[in-house]
Amino acid sequence: MNKRHMKPPRSFHLTSLAALLASVALSGCSFIPTYERPAAPVAAAFAPGLTTAATGEGTGLAAADLEWQAFFTDARLKRLIALSLQNNRDLRVAVLAIEQTRAQLQVRRADELPTLNAGITGTRGPASSGAITSTYSAGLSVTAYELDFFGRVRALSQAAQAQLLGSEEARKTVQISLIASVANTYLSLLANDELLRVAREALATRQESLRLTQLKFDNDAASKLDLSQAQSLLEGAKVALAQSTRQRAQDENALVLLLGQPLPADLPDGLPLGSQTLMPDVPAGVPSELLTRRPDIRQAEQVLLANNANIGAARAAFFPRITLTGSAGVVSNDLDTLFSNGTTAWTFVPQLLLPIFDYGRNQANLESAKLARDIAVAQYEKAIQTGFREVADALAGRATLGEQLRAQNAQLAAEQSRMQLIDLRFKHGASNAFDVLDAQRSLFATQQAAVQVQVQQAQNLVTLYKVLGGGWKQ
Repeated sequence: MNKRHMKPPRSFHLTSLAALLASVALSGCSFIPTYERPAAPVAAAFAPGLTTAATGEGTGLAAADLEWQAFFTDARLKRLIALSLQNNRDLRVAVLAIEQTRAQLQVRRADELPTLNAGITGTRGPASSGAITSTYSAGLSVTAYELDFFGRVRALSQAAQAQLLGSEEARKTVQISLIASVANTYLSLLANDELLRVAREALATRQESLRLTQLKFDNDAASKLDLSQAQSLLEGAKVALAQSTRQRAQDENALVLLLGQPLPADLPDGLPLGSQTLMPDVPAGVPSELLTRRPDIRQAEQVLLANNANIGAARAAFFPRITLTGSAGVVSNDLDTLFSNGTTAWTFVPQLLLPIFDYGRNQANLESAKLARDIAVAQYEKAIQTGFREVADALAGRATLGEQLRAQNAQLAAEQSRMQLIDLRFKHGASNAFDVLDAQRSLFATQQAAVQVQVQQAQNLVTLYKVLGGGWKQ
């Protein structure tokens, strides 16, 4: 290009040049591979008989469309969940991570446009005549703006956009898990309270049994075996009481951590374990719906999209990089007259860099980007498989725990009746102390099992709500 054709008029504006260069860059190409969502490596449907609740066809809203305030009915639990959403540190970190990735995206987007700088410079040095000369300049400049003909900068921007979307999905995943963790820990606390009540009742009963057995043993009406059995059952009740007390304290500590603060003193009254009413008819749908309902799967796909875009940036690195540096302003030998009587000056420096010998650096970067994409594909598929397994497990629990609890309660009723009859026979001399102690042991074990199945059923419904994407609603 001839220099005389490059000289612009005095009204030359660098911003106009920047706009022209940006429009040229936007017409460039892209080397990002065409994205195709990997096929879900799971069955097309869940096991027959598990997709609906045992009580019917499950006509309720999908879990992802059901707000947690509607799923949970216990006022105390609702208050605890609300506090955790305000104060939990993991959720706070997830929210801050979104802002961090948003800032990183802004950096990438800024690379797509020229950066305009204003500056004033001054130099002093010897001239060819030996005298000291001064030169001052002021103006606007664009430094090393890359014309994105091959889409390298845009590919990096698209990768940053996918990372931002992925961080937003990660935040949703944290909230869903937090809500489920608070609910399940709270239910565990209620179960511990019930187990403590059962253990205290058993302890009082066994203390009385030991007193009577000791009295009979002292009067040669009971054997040493009867006395040892009564002592053993009493110590067993003490063991159970200590275990339940310790577990309750640990669950309360876990709840405090989830809340991010100590338990408030003004919490509303809660419901006992047996009165917890969760919605059992949340429909499971089909496995393909997990791809759009579960934020952890959507996050894995955004990671895949980001790595797919990085391949485009790595491919573009094999092609020339064209950068432009330009400036326009005024120059003068006297600082006092720089702005009043300075001479218009401008520079325009295009540069083309073509990689020739890089010792395999670009090829290695491309291979690394492809391998990162393949890893992301495997992680995306694993996320789908994990989600499928979690939903299938929760559905299996919903289908069986209800019947297990019914049978457990029936067994408990039978043991209570048996205890009453044996106690009555013992008072009339028709049964010995061993029969009474055996009935007490069996009743206590059945009471504990009933509480454990009851809390398992409630926690399984919470888990089903979570794994179906419940707990987050825009």
